[in-house]
Amino acid sequence: MAKATYVKVRLESEAGTGYRYYAKRSTRAEYKLKLKKYDPWAIHPETGNKGAHVYFVEKKMPPSKKN
Repeated sequence: MAKATYVKVRLESEAGTGYRYYAKRSTRAEYKLKLKKYDPWAIHPETGNKGAHVYFVEKKMPPSKKN
């Protein structure tokens, strides 16, 4: 059976809000993802309103629950 070429990853907000995105990444990549995405809970530094584009960094997926 062939090995999977993609792995699921969790992208956590660097703003500290706890907001997450889930994405796929190639297993051959030798780097961690760091993407700038929209966080609806982050406070915008200029306006003070909720909602800002911040960096999201890759974290490990939590272990799945076994029945």
